[in-house]
Amino acid sequence: MSIETIFAFDFGVKRIGVAMGNTMIRQAEPVKVISAIDNATRFADIQALLDEWKPSRLVVGLPMHPDGAEHEMTARARKFANQLHGRFSLPVELVDERYSSAVISAKRGEVIDDRAAAIILQQYFDTI
Repeated sequence: MSIETIFAFDFGVKRIGVAMGNTMIRQAEPVKVISAIDNATRFADIQALLDEWKPSRLVVGLPMHPDGAEHEMTARARKFANQLHGRFSLPVELVDERYSSAVISAKRGEVIDDRAAAIILQQYFDTI
């Protein structure tokens, strides 16, 4: 069995949290928060990370209402996942992220997007 590096993204309109891990250790670690100034900058930052770490798979958190119903950000996260796949030709999987931010204790105004991405990736590892 080969070891895969996997990146996860917590998509947001203003920021995107990034986490990474591998299939041997199955431990997700926060990497960075990308400020989504515009699409060109956003994808250039992602490209630099992918070039450096060479993941074989990407995971994107899929936000939904607590009852499982989709909302505006669900569609945006799906579009982001499709863009990742189209631009970087890597497999992209969606993971239910309904409670990823809720389990993080943070101070008011603290940026937690990278930690939310780590929780999304940990959920992925726990299900494979």
